[in-house]
Amino acid sequence: EDVEEEDVEELLGPSPLAVGLGAQRLAVVQPAVKWGPKKSPLTTAELQIAEAVALVDTLPNWMVLDKIIIPTKNPDKKLVFGKGNFQALTEKIKKLPHVTAVFLNVERISSLTKKELEDAWGVKVFDRYTVVLHIFRCNARTKEAKLQIALAEIPLLRSNLKNEVSQLDQQRGGSRYIMGSGETFMETQNRILKEKELKIRNALEKLRRKRSLLRTQRRKREFPIISVMGYTNCGKTTLIKALTGEAGLQPRDQLFATLDITAHAGYLPSHMAVIYVDTIGFLTDLPHNLVESFSATLEEVVYSDLIVHVRDITHPETILQKATVLSVLKNLNLPSHLLDSMVEVHNKVDLIEGYKTTEENAFPISALHGHGLEELKEEIEKKILTATGKKILTLHVNLEGPQLSWLYKEATVREVDVIPEDGTARVKVIIGNSAFGRYKNLFPNSKIFTP
Repeated sequence: EDVEEEDVEELLGPSPLAVGLGAQRLAVVQPAVKWGPKKSPLTTAELQIAEAVALVDTLPNWMVLDKIIIPTKNPDKKLVFGKGNFQALTEKIKKLPHVTAVFLNVERISSLTKKELEDAWGVKVFDRYTVVLHIFRCNARTKEAKLQIALAEIPLLRSNLKNEVSQLDQQRGGSRYIMGSGETFMETQNRILKEKELKIRNALEKLRRKRSLLRTQRRKREFPIISVMGYTNCGKTTLIKALTGEAGLQPRDQLFATLDITAHAGYLPSHMAVIYVDTIGFLTDLPHNLVESFSATLEEVVYSDLIVHVRDITHPETILQKATVLSVLKNLNLPSHLLDSMVEVHNKVDLIEGYKTTEENAFPISALHGHGLEELKEEIEKKILTATGKKILTLHVNLEGPQLSWLYKEATVREVDVIPEDGTARVKVIIGNSAFGRYKNLFPNSKIFTP
């Protein structure tokens, strides 16, 4: 069922979960798991808190007052920390001047835990889900990105509702029916949420169909599509700007600067036109339904001819970041040939003196200074020719006929070597399978030389 424009506007009304645009002065708290299954071998509490601070720094008017690392054996328990550590942390937070909120850098806390922590500390408490969602909200430009954020909020609204109802029940005893309708407050609210979720999914499906149509038109023109992916702030947009020379692209040194899929035309060394697709960055410990709500955006990747995985090789967690990106890509159910042919790029090598990669098939570059880009373009071209089945051929054409203008329109003409004495030319082209089939039908007498 089509979703009308007004309905979409209604779905994108002010969110009950919006943190608000006001200033926040935060204490960032990092639970440090010293040992056990919850301890990640690829990172440290110091690096985790540094990323949490970087997330806060992307938000206008948000400021970090203090960074606190507190040990815990089990971050999943109700108050996250043991009794003694929790008490010490509470005292520390209470002493901070003008603190308005605490950012507890864990994936997600239950609404019950959130309430207990807020009661103990006397300020708002945000988890990673809330902060990332707020960053998304601030950065979303298109209707689609805004709808995806509204979809990602539904699970939070559900858990808040449960908490709200259990508190009301404690206060008044038993569940209340509304106006004798036989439907409890909880059931009514759940139904409203379900209806909202369905409307959002319908609206997203409509946009997906529209995108699918655009994709079909692109396919007809046979432009190869290259998806540029990587951990957030690894330099994807800077690389696309360097590869396409698109002056309008303004890369920003911050997390989640790109939320919407954007397409940019560029040329490979053979002058073949390609489309580079800039995608949303990845982040460790992103809650599953946040990733799921953006899967419509990532769906575009399934239809690409090649994936370029960009890594910030200077980042201390570069190995963890690579693992994060690869695990998300595996969950997207991409065709195996896309995963196998992926090109890995080691970006920002200008910041490491004498950088040498030990990894096979990785391309060291500096997107900012243009170092290594020619080798990268050659590799992209090689992979694109294989992936798309395009051929590089030399054709013998009669200059008086329509062949040459047809080739300029339907293929990529690389060289024209005119033979004046007989009014012909040898033309070197890159041509797709279907265009080549049409060429042979239209010009059956043309001589073809394969390299």
